[in-house]
Amino acid sequence: MNFSKSAPNGLNTITFFCALALGGNALPAQAQLHEKDQDETETCIFKALTQGPGDMTIDELKSRCGVEIPKMPEDASPTVKNGESVIAERIMREQLSSNSRSVITPHLRNYLMPVSYLKNPNSEPLREAYDLGEDAELDNLEAKFQISLKVPLAQETFIDSDAIFFGVTLKSFWQVYNHDYSAPFRETNYEPEVFWIAPVDWTFSTADFSLLAVGFSHQSNGRSQPLSRSWNRIYANFIWEHNRFVFSLKPWWRIPEDQKKDKLDPKGDDNPDIDDYMGHFEFTTAYRWDSYEASLMLRNNLREDNKGAVELGFTFPLWKRLRGYVQYFNGYGENLMDYNASVERIGVGVLLTDLL
Repeated sequence: MNFSKSAPNGLNTITFFCALALGGNALPAQAQLHEKDQDETETCIFKALTQGPGDMTIDELKSRCGVEIPKMPEDASPTVKNGESVIAERIMREQLSSNSRSVITPHLRNYLMPVSYLKNPNSEPLREAYDLGEDAELDNLEAKFQISLKVPLAQETFIDSDAIFFGVTLKSFWQVYNHDYSAPFRETNYEPEVFWIAPVDWTFSTADFSLLAVGFSHQSNGRSQPLSRSWNRIYANFIWEHNRFVFSLKPWWRIPEDQKKDKLDPKGDDNPDIDDYMGHFEFTTAYRWDSYEASLMLRNNLREDNKGAVELGFTFPLWKRLRGYVQYFNGYGENLMDYNASVERIGVGVLLTDLL
C-alpha cells in the first residue's frame, strides 16, 4: 500500500481534469481557460452531469463540452487510460457537482420501492410493545425507501486526493397498505457516519483502481424502549475495480456498550447479540454494462449456526434520469428491528442515484 503524496493509478487524471474543468490552481497559468470559456465549460459540465444520461463516460463528457484532458500518468491502468473506469467516473461526477451550492452529493443508492412483498414479516416486536393479540400481523405488502447523502468536510488533509466526508443514510419501511393500523411507518433506521477516503496503490493486486475508507458509524431506529435498537461501529472499506467489476470488503468492529440492568432501561445495550446475526463484515460487488447495473451484497457471521444475508439489485433505464430498480433480500438484519429475524423480500421501484 502506497500512502505517498502523489495519487496512484488514475486519480491524478481525474484530479487534473476536474481542476481544468473548474479552473483550479493545480494547472499552470497558460493551461487554464479564460474566465468566460471557463464559465461556459463549467456550465456545460454541470448540465451534462445533472441532465445527461447516468452512464455518461469521461470521453463522452470531453466530447460534449470540448474539454482537453492532461496527459495520463504513466502508471495509470489501461482501464483508466481508456476512460472506462466506473470508479473514476463517479469520483469525477462527485468532484464537479460538489462545487455547486444547489447539489447534495449522493452517498449510497437513493430509491423508492412503492411495492415490495415480504414473505415472512416479523410482527412479534410490535405485538409485544403495544400489547396486541396473537392475530395482529404486519401486511406482506409494504413500501421501502432509502435516502443517502454526503458532504465533504475537508480535502487533501493527509495525502493528495484524500477527503473527509459526513454522510447520512435513512432507510424506511412503510406499511402503507395496512389500513387496520393506520398505515404506520413500522421501522426507520438512521445512520450518520464520518469517514476518510483516499486512493491507494494495492501493489499486490491487479486492480485497475482502488480506494480505502476508514470511518465511524452510528445506526439507530430512534425508538423508545422496548423497541429501541442501535449500535456504533468503526469500519474500514477496501474498494477496488477490475474489468468494470467493483468490489467492496467492509469489515467492522462494534464499540462495546454496558449491559442493561433492566429491559426498559434507556441506558445500556439495546441489542447485545447483534453480532451473532450481522457478523463483522459485508462484501459487495457491482457491475455496470451499457445502461444496466447489477449488484450483490453478502454478510455472514462465520459461525457454525451460519447466519447472514444476501441482497441482489438490478437497475435499468426508465424515463429520463429515473431508473427502474428490482431488489431481492434474504436473511438477517435488513433493518435494526429485524436484526435477529430472518426475512425474505422482493420489491420494485424507481431509483434516483446508483452505486456506480
